[in-house]
Formats: sequence, structure tokens, C-alpha cells
Amino acid sequence: MSAKVILKAKRAQPFFGRHPWVFAGAIERVEGEPADGAEVDLVSHGGNFVARGLFNSQSKIHVRLYSWEENVPLDETFFRNRLSTALRLRHDVLKLNGPDAGYRVCFSESDYLSGMVVDRYGDWLTVQFTALGIASRRELIVSALRELLNPKGIYLRTEKGVGKLEGVELHDQLLWGEPPPPDLSIAENGMRFLVNLAEGQKTGYYLDQRDNRAAVARLATGKRFLDAFCYSGGFGLYAARAGAAEVLCLDGSEPALELGRRNAALNGLDNVAFERVNVFNHLGTLATSGRKFDVVVLDPPKFARNRGAIPEALKGYRRLHQLALKLLAPDGVLVSCCCTGLITMLDLEEVLAQVAVEAKRDVQIVERRGPAPDHPVAVTCRESGYLKCLVSRVL
Repeated sequence: MSAKVILKAKRAQPFFGRHPWVFAGAIERVEGEPADGAEVDLVSHGGNFVARGLFNSQSKIHVRLYSWEENVPLDETFFRNRLSTALRLRHDVLKLNGPDAGYRVCFSESDYLSGMVVDRYGDWLTVQFTALGIASRRELIVSALRELLNPKGIYLRTEKGVGKLEGVELHDQLLWGEPPPPDLSIAENGMRFLVNLAEGQKTGYYLDQRDNRAAVARLATGKRFLDAFCYSGGFGLYAARAGAAEVLCLDGSEPALELGRRNAALNGLDNVAFERVNVFNHLGTLATSGRKFDVVVLDPPKFARNRGAIPEALKGYRRLHQLALKLLAPDGVLVSCCCTGLITMLDLEEVLAQVAVEAKRDVQIVERRGPAPDHPVAVTCRESGYLKCLVSRVL
């Protein structure tokens, strides 16, 4: 019989509404002595079953919920079924499972598997655990992934800070099968991109920007194009293939830039320059020197990991946009990306409005975009809608 986590009075509504995170402040008491990672039943103050989840006393999220059906064990069959449901979206609906494809197999809360991300890069998978309960079931998860996808290897990637937040010690490592080759590449919209699963950022590549890269490339033909925080060259390389007159890619990581140079060569693109710089400082230098671009892409890393960091993060986004407006020629295109989940699309639009007024330039939002559809948003956990992308015309 599972231990029970009893909610405080009038605190059950979000969880009946299928939100998966039960914070410590919502809990009145725990009946039984569940170990961290154990299955528990979440029960309302009035004694009604709400949902079933995994317990962790070391996390602010004391319970992560996975099933709203009573007496359903969170076993290998359960997780295999959830992963199978996630795959039907990617395979049957989105048709992403082509040769050498790269796509997100499972997106944590968005696929009702809180604390787990799985990406596919050709014949290899990367797995990222951000919750103790599901990390402790890694062998079960690996077994299900092998059965469903038949990969050559499965590699574990870790996220900074998870150990402290969740009380679980994880290290990047091969979980099963063959190690990924150093020249592993994926096909994306008619291009090829090298992916470093062992050392690349996130799980090896930014799959979420796939459709945004293609959309922005349509605006790049004959244009002077600046890709700030380029990583391995995604936006810039798409622009170069679309016939941009000039492409400048900036990043602070030399390994990322070297990967970008190799990606350019792999796709036969020789009209791209890669520079290792402090992007903030270099944008200021370019603006002072009078350089102008027709398209500027801002795709910085996450600026805030907790609510206390939001004001400073907004200052960072404001500074970036101030510099971008100085660099943009009249009738230019500004692409503003924000992967900080705590900052909303409205926040990003407000930043853009403020800097437009300061610069005395008219700015028109042409498109509001999000991540590629293999990164869905669960309507019961809209925090999963983290990526914002504004495409604007700057007069």
C-alpha cells in the first residue's frame, strides 16, 4: 500500500486540474514513511484520491504527479505506454522519424513525464533527468526506449544545478549501447548539422528552433545577417543557404564556433564568418563603429533560473535589444528569442516596446512564434511553453 500525501484544505484544485507539481507549501502531512523516489498517492484534505506521483522530500516539488487513475502502478508498463503516446505525436502526426532525423521524443511535463527529456539524433538517444524519482528509474526508462526505438546507444546528459535542487547525483555518461561517434550528424530541412552528444549544449543541439530557423531564412536573401549567440550556427547557416549577402555569427564558446565552422563546410557554405567574442560587448563595439545589418537574430541562453533573478534578466534582454536597434538598418528585421521560461511573451514585447520608444524607432511585430511542434505545451502545465520568438520589422 502506497504512502499518502495529504493536501491542506482548499489546495487540491490545481492537482485535480492535472498540474503535475505539488510544492511543499501545499502539503499538510504525509501518512507513512515514503523514501525519496517512492510512489505516493496524493489525497485532498477531505480524503479524496487526486493523483499518483513520486515523492522527494529534498525538492521544493515534494511530489511530481504522473497518473490521475487510482491503483495504477508507476512501473515499466506505465512509462512505456507514456513514451509510446509521445512517439505517436512525433511519428504518426508530425512525421519526424526520417533517416538521420533529429527530434524531441519526450518533453517532460508536456508529455506528462515530469522531469525527463529524451531527444533522438539519428540512431542515438540522449536522456536528461531533472527529477530524482524518475532518475532512480533510469534502467526501466532505458529498457522502454530500447524496445520502442531500437537505438544504437543512449547517452545521459545532465543539467547544471539539478543535483542541488533534487538531491540526486548524476554525471554525463553512456547509459547503454555504443558511444556516439564524433562525426554524428542529423538531417534538418535539407541541411546537415553535426551534433556533439557528449559535450554540446543542452542535449547536443537546439532542436526547438528548427522551424524558426527556416522561417527567418526566408527573410535573409540578399541581406546582411547577424546571428548573435549562434552556438553551432543554426540561424546563420540557414541564412547563408538562403543567399544572404553577408552572415556574421557570434558566440563566446570556441567549441561551439568550431562546430559551426564544420557545419558550414559540411553544407558547402563559404559566406559565413564565425567570431568568438563576449556578445554583449561586441554588439556595442559594432554599433559604435557604425556597422549595420538588415537582419539581427538575438538567441541568448537562459537568463533567469528563479523568480528572484527576473529583474536582472529583463535588464539583460533590454540591453540586448537596445544594441540590436542601433545595428539594424531601416526596414530591418529583428528576431528576438527568449528561452527563459519565467519571462512571458508579454514581458518580451514590453521590453521591445520600451527600447523602441527610447530609440525613437517604430517597431512592428510581424510574427509571434514558439518552439517546433515536437516541443508541445501541456494546457494543464503552461510553464512548459518556455520558448518565445518575436519577428519584428524595425523602421
